[in-house]
Amino acid sequence: MWLFYAFLSAIFAAAVAIVGKLGLKNIDSTLATTIRSIVMAVFLIAVSLSMRKFDGFNFNSIPAKDWWLIIFAGIFGALSWLFYFFALKHGQAVPVVAIDRLSIVFVLVLAALFLGEAFTLKSLAGTILIAAGAILISIK
Repeated sequence: MWLFYAFLSAIFAAAVAIVGKLGLKNIDSTLATTIRSIVMAVFLIAVSLSMRKFDGFNFNSIPAKDWWLIIFAGIFGALSWLFYFFALKHGQAVPVVAIDRLSIVFVLVLAALFLGEAFTLKSLAGTILIAAGAILISIK
């Protein structure tokens, strides 16, 4: 099931790049990202409510460490989107998205360091191919 969700994520990420680029013509990228984030928050709250995710939920049940991890993930996500849409406003969609997807390379290294995930020959080869592809797509 995770693979299905991952493909859906990729499809919607592609839609974000195209619709986002089109929507940045007449608006500052930071303001557009802020508006987009508000829309996302409202949408996700509605989804959580409709799925009854808040039933019996107590904010105090989340350990302080987890709160900090969630907060930092939110800050890192916001920074990622700020820089992504700034780049998208000033650059072409395909090279911007290609460079953005280099996050896979960083995730591989960080997951090995912080999560203890395997860094295999296969993952190294895939990472090299992804990096090479991003560079090839991005150079003029």
